[in-house]
Amino acid sequence: MSAFAAALATENLVLDGGLATLLEAHGQDLTSELWSARLLLEDPELIRQAHLEYFQAGAQVAISASYQASFEGFGTLGLDRAAAAALMTRSVTLALEARAAAPVAVERWVAASVGPYGAVLADGSEYRGDYGLTVTQLREWHRPRLEVLADAGADLLAVETIPCLAEVEAVLAELAGTGRAAWISLTCADGRTRAGEPVAEAFAMMREVEEIVAVGINCTAPEAVAELVASAWEASGKPVLVYPNSGEVWDPAARSWSGTPGFTAEQVDSWVAAGAAAVGGCCRVGPGQIREIAALLA
Repeated sequence: MSAFAAALATENLVLDGGLATLLEAHGQDLTSELWSARLLLEDPELIRQAHLEYFQAGAQVAISASYQASFEGFGTLGLDRAAAAALMTRSVTLALEARAAAPVAVERWVAASVGPYGAVLADGSEYRGDYGLTVTQLREWHRPRLEVLADAGADLLAVETIPCLAEVEAVLAELAGTGRAAWISLTCADGRTRAGEPVAEAFAMMREVEEIVAVGINCTAPEAVAELVASAWEASGKPVLVYPNSGEVWDPAARSWSGTPGFTAEQVDSWVAAGAAAVGGCCRVGPGQIREIAALLA
């Protein structure tokens, strides 16, 4: 059992919040297709400071700035594959440096973010899962980036915002038998994947893969989380992580958010009561709310 999995078995951990959310709050324009990954090249110190800010707010897990990092994306900037791989590795190094700079009060972990295929398309398709690719094609796309991030020095991989069964199957096939600890987190709606498949089926696929030390729900409306936690635990038999959006709604065409931000203490309590082993936030959740979650879980 990994140290991270052992901690999940004994305490409720605090995940960080939206990295891009915090960078935007500090005045960064992240409207390019590379999103926060652009800063890995242009201003990596801002990313390191953002991770540190979340640690100081009470987060015990930092998720690296590699969600939207890809060979194809960095290629649009004229970078070759070696340079792109170096930037992916840098994303983990920055989180590790922030951990080293944080007060030594609790044990902390760094998870290397592995975003879905839809993230590199930057067209909102991770909220639909309609890639039109086979499992074999998805495996071939994920493989080189998984290898780079698995060797970057993180405690585990955070495969997140996965919208469809085909991509779950592809990632599991790449991880099985490697000994590389990971979690896989789905983005869901109405008890189904974004592609409309039963979410329990997706979580059940993870049950027998030893490398999957936890399963998760992220980039999902907060009011849907409690029911999903129970489904994830029953289907997978693994600890469940939750880091939903703030409750606002993203319009991929307008590239903007609408609605009222924030989820309540009562909602967080309901997620823990349903069996969530770790709680944090995704889009539009910043250090203030992570500090509140840390206080609740304490």
